[in-house]
Amino acid sequence: MAIRGSLSEASLADVLQLLALGQKTGTLSIAREGSFGAIHFQQGRIVHAGLVNRRDRLGERLVRSGTITPDVLARVSATNAGQDDRELATALLAQGILPREFLLAHYRAQVEDAVYHLFAWDAGTFTFEPEAQVPDGEPLLSISADTLLLEGARRVDEWTQIAKKIPSLDLIFEIDARRMAQSDASLSATQERLLPLLDGMHDVHAVVERSGIDEFEVGKAIYGLITAGFAQRVGRSVARRQPPPESRVAEHRNLGVAFYRTGMLDEAQREFRRVLELREADGAARFFLGLVHMRRGQWADAVETFQRASDEPDAPPGVFLNLAYAFERLGQLEEASDALGEAVRRAPLPEPRVALAEAVIALKRGNLAIADERLEVARAAWGDRHPSAAWYHAAGLAAALAGDTARAVAVLEEGLSVHPHAAVLHNNLAVVHERRGSYEAAARTLEHALLEDANCAHLHKNLGDYLYRAQRYDDAFAAFTRVVRLDPRHGADVLLKLGNILYRRGAMDDARTAWERALAIEPTNRIVRANLEALQRVEASVARVVADVPLVGTVE
Repeated sequence: MAIRGSLSEASLADVLQLLALGQKTGTLSIAREGSFGAIHFQQGRIVHAGLVNRRDRLGERLVRSGTITPDVLARVSATNAGQDDRELATALLAQGILPREFLLAHYRAQVEDAVYHLFAWDAGTFTFEPEAQVPDGEPLLSISADTLLLEGARRVDEWTQIAKKIPSLDLIFEIDARRMAQSDASLSATQERLLPLLDGMHDVHAVVERSGIDEFEVGKAIYGLITAGFAQRVGRSVARRQPPPESRVAEHRNLGVAFYRTGMLDEAQREFRRVLELREADGAARFFLGLVHMRRGQWADAVETFQRASDEPDAPPGVFLNLAYAFERLGQLEEASDALGEAVRRAPLPEPRVALAEAVIALKRGNLAIADERLEVARAAWGDRHPSAAWYHAAGLAAALAGDTARAVAVLEEGLSVHPHAAVLHNNLAVVHERRGSYEAAARTLEHALLEDANCAHLHKNLGDYLYRAQRYDDAFAAFTRVVRLDPRHGADVLLKLGNILYRRGAMDDARTAWERALAIEPTNRIVRANLEALQRVEASVARVVADVPLVGTVE
């Protein structure tokens, strides 16, 4: 039989105690002013709890803590229709993305916070439906209601005190920077995280939303700052715009992720911008916008986007990792190292991609010892999983730069056994084969690579280089022409060799055009300049010879 009532007549603590003593199994639903929560019971113990219309869901908790990236969360969410925290936890466990004990600790904290939040509701209605909507399968956790009742009662008492100084979440507080600077008092970790948001512009509700910390912990932290005289009330926000329904934000976000996965970057960018119009502080949308810029090679735009995402107090490590990558592509290695350092500080577990990025920067700086050490750290962090294609790319490059071509071949061949469609690994293996004098093997490997990615200008360039050295000039000309068609400014070397082939064919004007284009790309290229000067001398010499020959029919 269902149980219904009002929280004004029976507190949530009384209801929980009744269900626990009766060892009930079912779902307790609580509703208040458009908000909704549910607590699931099995034999009187709490096995799940959740809140609707609240930002701090399990997935966002994991992203904020740096446990997973927004990319991973979007992928798992896209393959699991349910938005329930328990379903997300189950999916993460099934895919082996996180250690079970680590994930369950976060999930338990999420469930407990949901129950504690409901404790503060002193108005609304509740309904208990026996055997209704109980999650299928073995519960991921089982919590004694008595444990939560004790902590919930303590929080209610504390909130009574907090409410004396923070009676409403639409109040705005500002830090007294001068007084704080004069004091040697130490702040809690939560207070440190909230300082940037207590700027005289964000009300308490916005602080909760932007920090992702629950209302109780935010209230307690601000209460402490007020009591110490470090924060003061400066006003009340105007009637706040109601946040858009989560379903609407999620719809645009999920569409953006789907478009991004299928390479429809214009459409993906449009959807992520719509998310940010609805919720400016949506970290996942801004993160994906940065990824869109990177896919397009817009490195400066990617840096700007990831830097904005990194301004959030709880920006996850993935934001700084991608920021570092964008800086690295711009050649700003110091900035890339700084961003990686922040990623390391925010990552609770060893992150192989961070160690790999450190190895790449070391390679660019010519420090092979550090590169090898970071590559080993990255591989160990992957554990039983195979490293990414990018790891094999960097490891093969490190071996080749050290002159150990045998090891480079072994690493790249192992990488291709794991990532057979990675064109970059085929390309690198071809280069190593060529260095070892295995020219035919190099050509075969490059041709295989072009089957994987026929639009990669660099592959056509390497194949053209091999054919040019083998004096197969017609085939080399075709390869270099494809390079220019795919990327007109790929490099002066391509146009230099195209000009050389044209010169051999006697196409002087076309050769000059090719070399002039090469010089426009690389004005200091001495070989190109020498070729142009030689061509001018030849043309001048021909002109003199022609001038000395009398025209037929000339009268002496």
